[in-house]
Amino acid sequence: MKQTIFFTALLLLAALPSKADEGKAMEPDGTYMFIQRDTCDLYLDIYYPAEGSDTFYNGQKKPAILFVFGGGFIDGRRDEPHNLPWYRDLTENGYTVMAIDYRLGLKGAKSVGIGQVDLLDKAIHMAVEDLFSATAFIIENADALGVDPDMLVLCGSSAGAITILQAEYELCNRTHYAAGLPEDFRYAGLMSFSGGILSRQGKLKFTTETSPIMMFHGTEDKLVNYKQITFFNLGFFGSDKIAERLDRYGYVYHIFRYPEHGHEIANIMGNTVELQDNFIKKNIMDRSRTVIDATVTDPDVPSGKGMSQSRKELYGD
Repeated sequence: MKQTIFFTALLLLAALPSKADEGKAMEPDGTYMFIQRDTCDLYLDIYYPAEGSDTFYNGQKKPAILFVFGGGFIDGRRDEPHNLPWYRDLTENGYTVMAIDYRLGLKGAKSVGIGQVDLLDKAIHMAVEDLFSATAFIIENADALGVDPDMLVLCGSSAGAITILQAEYELCNRTHYAAGLPEDFRYAGLMSFSGGILSRQGKLKFTTETSPIMMFHGTEDKLVNYKQITFFNLGFFGSDKIAERLDRYGYVYHIFRYPEHGHEIANIMGNTVELQDNFIKKNIMDRSRTVIDATVTDPDVPSGKGMSQSRKELYGD
């Protein structure tokens, strides 16, 4: 029976400092080319659990986390320096981390709005295609990589969060974008930091139940809209509207809403490792159907400026 929890709380999500040494480089344990495109070769880095870390929970091996970086589909890379401490924290908690390339469909674009929706649509789906190609590579090489493809958790920040949510939407509705994956394949879960879904068929509909989804989003986010932007059957739906639809369908989700925060919430992966760990253990491994809708006040997350923020302000590089 599903248990739903609604609360507003003061959560010190970063009460425990990161164990990662931000000044120390973290090298992947392996790098693999997962596909050759006409314009580029795409690679995957893998980081295995730290020596001595606990890789099991309740007798089950912990899932691998497949991460898609942010950057507005304009720039970014799989080994962004600001993400490496978070990778380290996950590996020290017994998780395998895989970070992938994808084609940057908006590289060189000056602006993207409702008038450029076709360009945005193409960029999103190029990234989804690349994510699905990486997934197919992992499935085909699971034994060599040492991962269980049935326990693969997607995670994404900003453009990467859009990519993973869009991928789940295409997979649940079994569109042609998912044709390269096995018919019965599903991700074990998703963790989205400031993401959304683009639909050309009106409000969000799911033919099959989504995997458990955890979402973090600033309520004042203007870069990736927290609520929705609609124009006839065209719509971009942020975390608030996604949660509303998942609730209506009775699906499993956690949403953490940050009032007076903008797009800087896309970059709080390192602040929320404990929540990520709990979500994976309880909602994915234990298969709990607990739903959480939380409004978060966290003094350790600095308030940003939403739409006016530059990439350097958001990501510190």
